Amino acid sequence: MSSNFVVHPDFEALRPSLVEAIEGFAENEDYVTKGERNVIKKVSISGSEYNIKRFKTPNFLQTFVYRYLRKSKAERSFQYACRLLDLGIKTPTPVAYAEFYGLGLRESYYLSEHLDYDFDFRVLNHNPEFPNRAEILRQTAAFTYQLHEKNINFMDHSPGNTLIVDRGEGKYDFYLIDLNRMRFEPMSFSQRMHNFRRLWLSKTMINIMAAEYARLYGRTEAEVHALMTKFSRAFQKKVNSRKLRKRKR
Repeated sequence: MSSNFVVHPDFEALRPSLVEAIEGFAENEDYVTKGERNVIKKVSISGSEYNIKRFKTPNFLQTFVYRYLRKSKAERSFQYACRLLDLGIKTPTPVAYAEFYGLGLRESYYLSEHLDYDFDFRVLNHNPEFPNRAEILRQTAAFTYQLHEKNINFMDHSPGNTLIVDRGEGKYDFYLIDLNRMRFEPMSFSQRMHNFRRLWLSKTMINIMAAEYARLYGRTEAEVHALMTKFSRAFQKKVNSRKLRKRKR
């Protein structure tokens, strides 16, 4: 089985240890997340901690698509992380990616520095009494505006994919993860509002975030609120309908 292992120049000295970490992935029991599709484990190398994400094994057709027609999720994650950092957007530091081939792509891995974050956006969905929630929502809206101004269309802009670090004194840093679905393109007003839909915003959350985005973007609060609400509710209705259909099967 052939392979491709690309290491960021800043971590080239760690190449042998990184290769060893990939080869020992199956035996590593230090899980960060254990999902149905992807698995992330943590490894310590030379006193620092790194995350290794193994992507779901592609189906028969995808093995050839990712081998010959399209970049793998691992390669995209690595390249997009590098590009985000170049644009001044935070994401866990990219370290390397690895691909293993048979006739097509068999396995792929993305390695990044482990980030000790304080919480992710999901806590704001589930806990209306979360400390300083309104201010965090305003800063999330400002962060999303920054993405849009830099022509970053993060297509998986969902609650679990924004990690938040509390810097103290009411200031927060935002880090994007799960990067393989992203486009770099100018975004219209409609595209910008559509990009909020996966955050699963409540009415109160929209009230706060729409006001902040409108202030930054130079549109009326009513315009931003109306379109953000339209796309958010349509997405929520679609997801809930899909869940209902599954229960009835």
